[in-house]
Amino acid sequence: MKPLLVILMGSQADRKQADAVAEAARPMGMDVKMHIGSAHKTATHVLNLLKMYESDPRPKVYVTIAGRSNALSGFTDGAVISPVIACPPIPEKFGGADIFSSLSMPSGIAPAVVLDPANAALLAAKIFALSDPDIREAVKEFQDSARQKILDDDTALNVEG
Repeated sequence: MKPLLVILMGSQADRKQADAVAEAARPMGMDVKMHIGSAHKTATHVLNLLKMYESDPRPKVYVTIAGRSNALSGFTDGAVISPVIACPPIPEKFGGADIFSSLSMPSGIAPAVVLDPANAALLAAKIFALSDPDIREAVKEFQDSARQKILDDDTALNVEG
């Protein structure tokens, strides 16, 4: 049974960011489910989703994607026991200052904040890797590949020059 990565978007406008998280997560062996729900506009809907997923016995991590006030991340974290990763999109509006709503949480609310969608998926994989040897191996292979790319790029640069 694959561990579960639940991606919660605040609106359809967050779909591109959610798709990027899912695209990075699936090759590492996670089962990915995506939903849209607003902490402000559809709080009951979000709570029902969280209740459903929290009753699923699989290990799970939530990635929340919501801009502006990003209440979705804190709302989710306060309602679940599983880890929450906030991965808010950074819009040009307000000069990106709305990121502070993801960084400053009330006491007892502790979602991680990772801005890059692929890195949010990587953090989720590392959490699952603590108890899942297949995902641990996928993370190791991913990191080895990233290291090798740097070494290959360095070699190519020095061959060209």
